[in-house]
Amino acid sequence: MLLWLAEYLSRYISGFRVVDYITLRTVLATLTALVFSFALGPLLIRKLTLHKVGQRVRQEGPQSHLGKAGTPTMGGVLIIVAVVAAMLLWGRLGNRFVEVALVTLVVFGAIGGTDDLLKLVRGRSQGLSARRKFLLQSLAAVGIGVWLYVTVQNPAEITFYLPFIKEIAIPMGGWYLLSGYLVVVGSSNAFNLTDGLDGLAIMPAVLIGGALGIFAYVTGNFRVADYLAMPYVYGVGELTVFCGALVGAGIGFLWFNTYPAQLFMGDTGSLALGGALGIVALMVREEVVFFVMAGVFVAETFSVIIQVSSYRLTGRRVFRMAPLHHHYELKGWPEPKIIVRFWIVTLILVLIGLASLKVR
Repeated sequence: MLLWLAEYLSRYISGFRVVDYITLRTVLATLTALVFSFALGPLLIRKLTLHKVGQRVRQEGPQSHLGKAGTPTMGGVLIIVAVVAAMLLWGRLGNRFVEVALVTLVVFGAIGGTDDLLKLVRGRSQGLSARRKFLLQSLAAVGIGVWLYVTVQNPAEITFYLPFIKEIAIPMGGWYLLSGYLVVVGSSNAFNLTDGLDGLAIMPAVLIGGALGIFAYVTGNFRVADYLAMPYVYGVGELTVFCGALVGAGIGFLWFNTYPAQLFMGDTGSLALGGALGIVALMVREEVVFFVMAGVFVAETFSVIIQVSSYRLTGRRVFRMAPLHHHYELKGWPEPKIIVRFWIVTLILVLIGLASLKVR
């Protein structure tokens, strides 16, 4: 809205043309989402507390989590509202990449919200069944993937690129749909599994979102992409603004989610963030780099797979409890230590991912 207003005023006052720059709008979107989060956070916490929208804690989980029962959940609504508000003000809404990113954020947030609401209605930690949740995620991912595939305007949009080796560029054709499905559904579930400690998931999401914003800017800028031997995709640079909004909303949410948390994001937030970052990685053609940067989420997911497989095949557990962060809890690590160390690992992985910009 403000972008349209600035573009209209630039016809008469040249100074307003500066708002057209992606870099400036990214900063403005980040600050806008941050302000929305700070302003709406206390109100949301009061409303959720009033209506007893509190966290349901599994009895079989770590005993230290029992004290978290009743903490307001569904805080992902705060993240989604802040991002959407920032994009309405500073995003170029006619851009198809922005539209896809926003739809993914809202749709996966709605799936997570349904799960959270069912937990509240039923009065226990079980919401949607795993099968139904997976089905809804799959339908959403397939629909979004088809949307992107049928609107392809540049072969680079459906070409596989391997980081650090610039010579590899493999046209994917219809395999793009499978790749997109795995990235989006896998990412949303991985973020969901990781969201088990105060602030554990949101800070890595902020770091990865910021890095993907850099990739989006490079991929959408012909000169920079050519210099760095990166694929060029016209229009994808607008996702930089979206990533900026995610960063701002995430930092604002962390203010209330930091240990000890006043607000949990719930499945509403974890599925929305995971799905949104996955689809951005897909659109900027950096699925492999995203896999590296999200290494903490990947490790959490594989810890669950290994634990379940080992128990079914041998009757033994590899970890004291899965996902991985629970294993360290039961080893006696204080919660803040686990959280900060996972943040540090994510920062290292993000820096490795960013190194692929130049080392190609």
